[in-house]
Amino acid sequence: MAHAAAHKWSKEVTDHSNALDLKDGVFKQKDPKRIAKSLKESAEHSERRKSSPYRSAMSMLTFYMNRAGAQLKADEKDKLEKTKDVLRDLYQRPTTGRNTKLGRKVEKPGETAPGGPSGQKADVDDQKKHTNK
Repeated sequence: MAHAAAHKWSKEVTDHSNALDLKDGVFKQKDPKRIAKSLKESAEHSERRKSSPYRSAMSMLTFYMNRAGAQLKADEKDKLEKTKDVLRDLYQRPTTGRNTKLGRKVEKPGETAPGGPSGQKADVDDQKKHTNK
């Protein structure tokens, strides 16, 4: 038998997360700065989070964006992407690219290092010699 209304497990997680206690309607606010400040405040005051406040706040934002997915209008998606940048600023994190624990730069998806992963550029003659036929 079908339920009268579909049960949304993601709404339950957003409302009653084990990591953060979010304020009601935090993602419905119009200003990305207010959303980011609310997420930061929730993350810093939570005693149940398992990682840093920054990671918890960013994870909750990303979780909401992924779960809302196709239901998000373009302007809402833009607002939440801006919220990510504001959140990075609040925690003094770089807004472009990432670094590994060893400080190595990680390219954004779609960006490739010149010459491939190793950084070496192949000669055109080498490419002609080593083609599989």
